[in-house]
Amino acid sequence: MAAPALAEDNPFAPGWTLNPLGSTLGFQSVKNGTKVEMNNIATFGGHIAPDGMAEVQIALDSIDTHIDLRNVRMRFLFFETFKFPTATVTAKVDPLVLEGLKDGPRTFAVLPFTLTLHGVTKEMSAPISITQLGPDTVAVASVGVIPVVAEDFALTEGVAKLEDAAKVKLLPVGSVSFDWIFTRDGAAPMVAALTTGADAAKETRGAFDAEACATRFDTLSQAGNITFRSGSARLDVAGSAVLDTLLDVVTRCPEMKIEIGGHTDDVGPDAANLALSEARAAAVAAYLAERGAGADRLTPKGYGEAAPLLPNDSAENRARNRRIEFKILD
Repeated sequence: MAAPALAEDNPFAPGWTLNPLGSTLGFQSVKNGTKVEMNNIATFGGHIAPDGMAEVQIALDSIDTHIDLRNVRMRFLFFETFKFPTATVTAKVDPLVLEGLKDGPRTFAVLPFTLTLHGVTKEMSAPISITQLGPDTVAVASVGVIPVVAEDFALTEGVAKLEDAAKVKLLPVGSVSFDWIFTRDGAAPMVAALTTGADAAKETRGAFDAEACATRFDTLSQAGNITFRSGSARLDVAGSAVLDTLLDVVTRCPEMKIEIGGHTDDVGPDAANLALSEARAAAVAAYLAERGAGADRLTPKGYGEAAPLLPNDSAENRARNRRIEFKILD
């Protein structure tokens, strides 16, 4: 069997497309020292251009841990997909990596690549295998696992949030593996474009049930991504992504009435903190109501500094105490 396109001047012409049928992408996480959990990413897409430039986009909303609560926590608390919906892998593939296919159906190489994840871009490399499955089809797979360190991608805080939410201890590194099928362009129908958001998420379509609603409101309360200008009830633009995610959840829980609770740290007079927390809760309610959430379903309430999550004894703890929480009302 001839190697794919090796008889041609350009082995990558006219381009190769990642086929999701038969392709897999997964990662392992370890909690409490010994428990290994296997997770999948359901939606990804990619292409190798005629010049050998390869790009794969990964929809992080499509994470599948096989448990809805864990899916939601991974999306909202760890990957923060409302801000960073995709991860991107790019690589310049040297035609020489295909030379080994002249002597057999499989060859091995170490591939340098760039990973962009959670707003951070890092140069990496990984051992891979390349297997010819047919004249117009190849499989590209990781050999072993690829370690992805949380600290390298500004995910340390996300690890802490997951630990707090699940009451576990997590190893701050994940082990990624993949097995991707590429088909020569024109040899098979084009695959659908990468989808993100609700179209990719591993969750029920349409309205959520009561448990799914409770999971999402609780997790969004823990996310801590709704922010304000210092000493102000004016919503920070940086928080609009999570507010839009919140709007989607409120819309998909149409029978629920929600309390929007504002909380502050202990800096400043009690009365001023109470007033500020009330104004901030009202600002979130107004944002949602203006976009069709239904003002009669939203009850803003200020708690001031009366219900801290943590002792107000450090800048980090005070930041955690300045928050918006959501509660389903009876």
